[in-house]
Amino acid sequence: MTVIALLSVAPVVEGSMSREVAKAVAVLDDFDVAYETNPMGTVIETESMEELMAAATAAHNAVDGDRVSTFLKIDDKRTRSQRASEKVDAVERELGRPARSDES
Repeated sequence: MTVIALLSVAPVVEGSMSREVAKAVAVLDDFDVAYETNPMGTVIETESMEELMAAATAAHNAVDGDRVSTFLKIDDKRTRSQRASEKVDAVERELGRPARSDES
């Protein structure tokens, strides 16, 4: 079984959120998860829903502020294991190219 999730945790504040987002990402090291942060959130992979929920809760609680917004989208593969990178690889095979543009 593999659980893949997209987690986004941010304080509701004016200005930069990077310091608080970094706190949310840093706390993930305390859990048995693999993760990769991108501009829109952090993709997390783990073997159990329990570990995912514990990590997401800790990330949410790590952010300071009067108001914190957290988004969690879960893909719970119950019959087989699949890494997040395999999902991207499958799309790239269909495209016949990398799943990104050359423009930045």
